[in-house]
Amino acid sequence: MGCGLTVTDGIPKGDADHPANFGRLCSKGAALKETLALPDRLLAPLIDGREADWNEALDMVAARFRNAVRNHGPDSVAFYVSGQLLTEDYYVANKLMKGFIGSANIDTNSRLCMASSVAGHIRAFGEDVVPGCYEDLEEADLVVLVGSNMAWCHPVLFQRLGAVRERRGTHVVVIDPRRTSTCEGADLHLPLSAGSDVVLFNGLLTYLAQVGALDREWIARHVSGFAEAMDAATRSAPSVESVAIASGLKPEDILRFYECFARTERVVTLYSQGVNQSVMGTDKVNAIINCHLATGRIGCPGMGPLSLTGQPNAMGGREVGGLANQLAAHMAFAPQDVDRVRRFWNAPNVASRPGLKAVDMFKAVGDGRIKAIWIAATNPAASMPDAGHVRRALENCPFVVVSDAWATDTTARADVILPAATWAEKDGTVTNSERRISRQRAFRSAPGSARPDWWMFAEAARRMGWAGQFPYDNPGGIFREHAALSAFENEGGRVFDIGALADLDDEGYDALEPLQWPCVKGRESETPSRLFAQGGFATPDGRARMIAISGPAAGEASRFPLTLNTGRIRDQWHTMTRTGKVPRLMTHVPGPHLAIHPRDAEAHGVANEGLVRVESARGSIVMRALTTDVQRRGEVFVPMHWTDEFSSIGTIAWLVHSETDPVSGQPDLKGSKVRVSAVETLWTGSLLRCSADPPDLGDTVHWSKVPVESGFVFELAGWTDLTSVIHSEKILRRLLKLPVDAELVSYSDPKRSIFRYAGLLSGRLEACLSLAPSAAGLLASEAIAPFLGRTLEPAERLALLAGHRIGASTSPDTIVCACFSVGAGRLAAAIRKRNLTSMRDIGAALGAGTNCGSCMPELRAILNAAVSERGLLRTT
Repeated sequence: MGCGLTVTDGIPKGDADHPANFGRLCSKGAALKETLALPDRLLAPLIDGREADWNEALDMVAARFRNAVRNHGPDSVAFYVSGQLLTEDYYVANKLMKGFIGSANIDTNSRLCMASSVAGHIRAFGEDVVPGCYEDLEEADLVVLVGSNMAWCHPVLFQRLGAVRERRGTHVVVIDPRRTSTCEGADLHLPLSAGSDVVLFNGLLTYLAQVGALDREWIARHVSGFAEAMDAATRSAPSVESVAIASGLKPEDILRFYECFARTERVVTLYSQGVNQSVMGTDKVNAIINCHLATGRIGCPGMGPLSLTGQPNAMGGREVGGLANQLAAHMAFAPQDVDRVRRFWNAPNVASRPGLKAVDMFKAVGDGRIKAIWIAATNPAASMPDAGHVRRALENCPFVVVSDAWATDTTARADVILPAATWAEKDGTVTNSERRISRQRAFRSAPGSARPDWWMFAEAARRMGWAGQFPYDNPGGIFREHAALSAFENEGGRVFDIGALADLDDEGYDALEPLQWPCVKGRESETPSRLFAQGGFATPDGRARMIAISGPAAGEASRFPLTLNTGRIRDQWHTMTRTGKVPRLMTHVPGPHLAIHPRDAEAHGVANEGLVRVESARGSIVMRALTTDVQRRGEVFVPMHWTDEFSSIGTIAWLVHSETDPVSGQPDLKGSKVRVSAVETLWTGSLLRCSADPPDLGDTVHWSKVPVESGFVFELAGWTDLTSVIHSEKILRRLLKLPVDAELVSYSDPKRSIFRYAGLLSGRLEACLSLAPSAAGLLASEAIAPFLGRTLEPAERLALLAGHRIGASTSPDTIVCACFSVGAGRLAAAIRKRNLTSMRDIGAALGAGTNCGSCMPELRAILNAAVSERGLLRTT
């Protein structure tokens, strides 16, 4: 979202004056205070695991990259960077690789989330430009959400939509194979089959033409390619009935959507990863844009397509050329652009052709074409598709550098690790989904030897011989250069122009308020919130392009009958490097799961909460199953976040194929084919201990880890005989992480196969293990957790292992509102005792739902269930 923060006494809160969020934060934003003191920060450079100083580390990085270029050419090295970098970080990295090393082998994890939107924008508009803004949601009469669980992934914006909907009665249509929280309260949910978006929107275009809803005058003035696009749409989706067959939707529901779109002038179509992460992602984007271009619904209040980014600075990275197929400042690799950048940077060896996109980049690492790679602020060993290949590639690469703030699956495979400053310690800018540039200001010093990423790249450049071209001593100078390049020989040919900011001095840069681009020098007062209402597209003739798009080809029969969809959950971020260590963010969804339709589960013998083996052509994992009718039949869903640190399944990317969109190069993270089978659970376990290390139990045990205030809870389940896993005091001590002088106390009930162990050091509880045939025989982890790290009296030891309640331990309460730590039990009790009958009552009494609003669908469901019994249903 690009939410604004204010910080008082080191505590971050929402900025009430920031136009992106007006003071609201999502559950992750509300938990930022807890992430500031997380342990295990990387505090010093490491070379082959030993601590080094910055000079030694950067000298080695510069020498190894320089030698690779000298011996194997500039394309033998690569950078893989991140939408979590600031724009200034991105700019220096891109300038070093493309301008001076002379290769375009720099790509970003934004390739995994935004590349198809970028490609679709360029095909339609001539440039990667989002024409609308967040305010359009408050002006629209119809909002169409495509492939976006906005309630969980962009909750602040979703609550903004909900508020205006109450005032104006905005109609909301959700297009998504899954019935997510976003669908709750929507006027229409279209659970289309995976991959059928193109047919649905081609059908819409056909329908609009049939009922005379096209703006032919606007098309004639501002659009080219209309006839070809119309012909392709008509051939692939000639009727509502044909769309129904291809999409698995009811004809009457499709017609309701089409009729609503046709009669409503003010329409905003929001789309996200469900559109982008596909082998047809770019075509899906253009199929949506085609419908807006053909009706002239673009660039005016409440009208237009709006791509929601997946990271805070995905757009800033695109502005500076962070993608391998772009130069800086929205320039491409056309000869005139290459020459322009060469002269501006005074870089004789500037790259002249696109580099390797993310998937191809790691293939090149694997086959030896890339000899050295620098990875910054991202974790590709867990997030890239076909993760097994990526890990092997990194392990075999001659030289791997990773700059990050915490250890990850990727730093584990690095030759050199560089400690990076994180968001609280960095100065710079970010650009959000609506082209809004916001100034980020550090509010504390970086710990240890941690440094900003721009500084690392600039220092490496100086050591490689380009000190004069990388003279930066603060991010303000980098930003001024970035702004000047955007305006250099522009003359209106590129929409991205922030030349008005190129003359900011350090004081002006420090005081920069949020603003949208373009921001053209001499025309600062004319900066528009919306673009293209009067045409003026960034194409040679100034006309937008409608793209002819055919429907998807028929899929081949597979021995893997189910389609695997991966995505985000409400309270987690990417690979959980920070959020996974905050206890209250792990209470809503405490472990990885496979969501599967009950009829598919029955067909495969899979039980709810039982273990299930999930297999693809790349491997298999075992995890818990969750049977739910929010899933379409034939499709399953697994959250993307869990890694080796948090679960035995590691990353779901083990199973994800590496097929990509042929235009954008974006991986198809929602279309892998899998099969499932039940795994009989022979025993279950609960392990609590102060140590975070994963349990060492081999590959026949499922486990997942959740942090608690005093340590960590590991849920265990096994599908081989218990005695083959835990059969000696040596193994128990290893599992409990006990030194030889620690005391091991045990309780056993062989008849019921119940075994319990406690490890104490000087009387202090260090760990507790409970084993039983089913969860019913386990000790309640929430009752034991408060005693981790405490000295226990002899009677307490016995009571603990016997399962007796000690002190004031409480029953678990599933958290519904993470922002205010409100659980389902507390909520139900408050509704009952205080006679709460509305969402406003809940907010006033408990605070729940008053911050980010992502919990509101669940709150509403609990409220409805509680008050409907009393005949008081009222959920406004």
